[in-house]
Amino acid sequence: MANRQKQKAHCNFCGRSSDEVLVLLPGVDGYICNDCAESAHEIVEEYFGRKKASSGQETPDLGKLPTPEEIKQYLDGYVIGQEQAKKFLSVAVYNHYKRLSQDRGDDVEIEKSNILIVGPTGTGKTLLAKTIAKMLKVPFAIVDATVLTQAGYVGEDIESLLVRLLQACDYNVSEAERGIVFIDEIDKIARKGDNPSITRDVSGEGVQQGLLKLLEGSVVNVPPQGGRKHPEQKMIAVDTKNILFICGGAFEGIERKIALRMNTHVVGYGTDSKLRQVEREMLLRYVAPQDLRSYGLIPEIIGRLPILTSLEPLDKDALLRILTEPKNAIVKQYKKLLQMDGTMLEINKDVLEYVVDKAIEYKLGARGLRSLFEAIMIDVMYEVPGKKERKFVLTKEYAQKQLENVNMEMMRND
Repeated sequence: MANRQKQKAHCNFCGRSSDEVLVLLPGVDGYICNDCAESAHEIVEEYFGRKKASSGQETPDLGKLPTPEEIKQYLDGYVIGQEQAKKFLSVAVYNHYKRLSQDRGDDVEIEKSNILIVGPTGTGKTLLAKTIAKMLKVPFAIVDATVLTQAGYVGEDIESLLVRLLQACDYNVSEAERGIVFIDEIDKIARKGDNPSITRDVSGEGVQQGLLKLLEGSVVNVPPQGGRKHPEQKMIAVDTKNILFICGGAFEGIERKIALRMNTHVVGYGTDSKLRQVEREMLLRYVAPQDLRSYGLIPEIIGRLPILTSLEPLDKDALLRILTEPKNAIVKQYKKLLQMDGTMLEINKDVLEYVVDKAIEYKLGARGLRSLFEAIMIDVMYEVPGKKERKFVLTKEYAQKQLENVNMEMMRND
């Protein structure tokens, strides 16, 4: 009996016997228990993960990446129109993947091509960014430029852009350095005048100067919890060389800059007026870097955003398609909400046309379609769940009555 107890198997790492563990795995000259095997596996995984991150060997496989056409097809399912902008974004994202997969020893180094999207409010700038975020396998962050100020002033530091990116990948620095950042409302940091500021423009030109090093590519020390609130915290070094920046802005009033530039060289008699009579809402398609400079962006930051594209204003047909065609269309969302209460929602076509006409009248763009539908459907969403109706038909007369009860003049954007 004593000899049998002496020969009982035990783990050669922790010393526990077979009675104290779930599984005891035999080896050549000993055993290892399940707990020690799991711990060893975690240690090995962590070691090789750090080794890949430090050596930069973890690169995407181009054969598994979506092509620009596939990226655009995915965008088509959520964003109506804007063909040119979707092509620019698709190519920029795909080239970003190719930069990450390039051999470090290659003599031809592919440079980063940041992109700037110009378009009126409600045309889909943020929607394009959010839609791309759904299909990407790299960290993606959407940040707002309106809250940024120079360091030392009230507001957020420029480095806070990278904090959002770190949060998106659970503070994995190597993953963040391969990510994409969408900077919205970049037109709000334009300097107040065309001439360089004599005094400190802490929320305009000063922010643009601070963004230069991020867009160009440099090692930035990022405070993970905010620099001014926690000055004693340890900084995180992030290299922005491989981070793709996509900027968007409405640039309200830039049409005047474009029109002025296009008409300055029209001199003499016999000029064809039809060629120069460009509709105001279509002027954005002719936007050029010099217009951005006149608007208030400094030349250095324009040079670091080499790809410039614009979003076209949405006409009536496009707004009608936005209501019904995308996978997350507004009409589909309301039908789904009532369907969850056991009610089928039927919307007459003239209701959709009426809502679109109001959105155009109030100059709300696609974003205003949601506000109008909320005003129309508020009583329906309030009463139908309690009545348990099987079907509700939304008519134009009902929509008109609902909008009359709401002070829609507050929604005008003249």
